[in-house]
Amino acid sequence: MAAGKIQAPIALDAMGGDNAPDCVIHGAEMALIRHPGIKFLIFGNEPELTPLIEKHPTLKASCEIVHTPHVIASEDKPSVAVRRGKSSSMWMAIESVKNGQACAVVSAGNTGALMAISKLVLRTLNGINRPAIAALFPTLRGECVMLDLGANVESDAQDLYRFAIMGDAFARAVLGLSRPRIGLLNVGSEDLKGRAEVKEACSLLKDSRLSLNFHGFIEGNDIAAGTVDVVVTDGFTGNVALKTAEGAARLIRTYLRDAFNSSPVAKLGGLLASGALAGVKDKLDDRKRNGAMFLGLAGIAVKSHGGADAYSFCNAVSVAVELVAHRINDRIIEEIGHLEPLRQNSLKLEAKTEQLQKETN
Repeated sequence: MAAGKIQAPIALDAMGGDNAPDCVIHGAEMALIRHPGIKFLIFGNEPELTPLIEKHPTLKASCEIVHTPHVIASEDKPSVAVRRGKSSSMWMAIESVKNGQACAVVSAGNTGALMAISKLVLRTLNGINRPAIAALFPTLRGECVMLDLGANVESDAQDLYRFAIMGDAFARAVLGLSRPRIGLLNVGSEDLKGRAEVKEACSLLKDSRLSLNFHGFIEGNDIAAGTVDVVVTDGFTGNVALKTAEGAARLIRTYLRDAFNSSPVAKLGGLLASGALAGVKDKLDDRKRNGAMFLGLAGIAVKSHGGADAYSFCNAVSVAVELVAHRINDRIIEEIGHLEPLRQNSLKLEAKTEQLQKETN
């Protein structure tokens, strides 16, 4: 992916996250090596940031510090952040995207605050009622996109339909797929199962005249199996599934470590299998998939894990780079733009059918 396509800098909230600002600065330096030519606007406490950036000459030549001593804390409620955070590093970084100073924002800060401020400052795209958090998920086939991962506790059929459109655009941009397979997460694959809104969303996707490759209902075990490339669900279910998977991955890593440290023979076995175990560890490394986008906003906002290290934060920056370079919001707008004419045609058809029925009677 050519970073040369990106003209405006990427805004970084340097003070957000458990390991900020060190991991942000080091991660930005790593991202520059991976994507030569990108620029950064770094928002935070200048006296604290300057000596860190001095250690990274490549980054120093490719960034500008925007000073603010104010930070939104991880424990701050979104409502408090919205009322009091206008001069914070997070708010100012997001506002730089709205003003056109930056093409995207990346933050490892407070998730609720980031979502609330992003919605307030950036607003949603035309035709989108609710944004959704989308991220990559490991599967037996590689990776899939999953959304919503927590932006909306409840979602109706129209929301899920639009999530599918946004997920399709995300998978095309980040995974490079020409026709991503889309699945609707449910308690079973049969048409009769599930809540009313999920069944209605399934009907909308089946009947859609958009170029969506809809697979149908999938179950929880289909996610890791890689049955589809895009998993669509509401934020409550998606967040539970994500946290369960992350916990299961940590459990497996702990079991393996304890098993190979249980005896001298086991340690020898671990040494002999070190190459294979390193491969498993790499596949289970959630740092590689760090970077969730708030899809549906009129600007690109990427959420890094709060506990991100430099490598992890670098990967979140890479997600932002790919989304900007592939003009993801333009793709979403284009697809969403087809919905209103289709809806109007459907309403006209329904009205005509109703009129014919009245005349017949």
